[in-house]
Amino acid sequence: MNIGLRWGGTRLHVAVVCRQDMLEAGQKAPTFKARIQDGTEVSLEDILSKGDGLVLFFYPKDSTPGCTTEACDFRDSFEVFRSAGYRVMGVSKDSAKSHVRFSENNQLQFDLIVDEDLKVQESYGVWREKTNYGKTYMGTVRSTFVIDSEGIISIAKYNVKATGHVERIATEMGITVKE
Repeated sequence: MNIGLRWGGTRLHVAVVCRQDMLEAGQKAPTFKARIQDGTEVSLEDILSKGDGLVLFFYPKDSTPGCTTEACDFRDSFEVFRSAGYRVMGVSKDSAKSHVRFSENNQLQFDLIVDEDLKVQESYGVWREKTNYGKTYMGTVRSTFVIDSEGIISIAKYNVKATGHVERIATEMGITVKE
């Protein structure tokens, strides 16, 4: 455990960073049960029981520029992931209504998990302290996990850039998304 000290204007902030909450390749993926944008309940077990793997990406907010770029890149590569045996799902803390609007506006053909209570994000270690323009707050760290059909994480990427991320993940998986 690392303890970091940071001067925050008029207060000294003490941040405790626990490395053990970051998932790594080779670990069993945390299980989850959650609702998707249409209200249907999904679970990791159900997805894997069909023999599919899962590309699970976490993003901060529907309809923002970076999140739209990332979601549309997954949309454009959707069939490539499907043919390789992977289901694609996005996760954010936005409401079902927001997810439906985001999905319809961008013609997303994959499901978006509604994680308003942050249970899925916390179990994957992506709900973290962030700093932007000197302001510290809690938020979603853009992250992606590739989970094989046995429930083992084969790729765990935290704090990724939206642009080019899908292609980098696919390349690491041995999949070509652009010709």
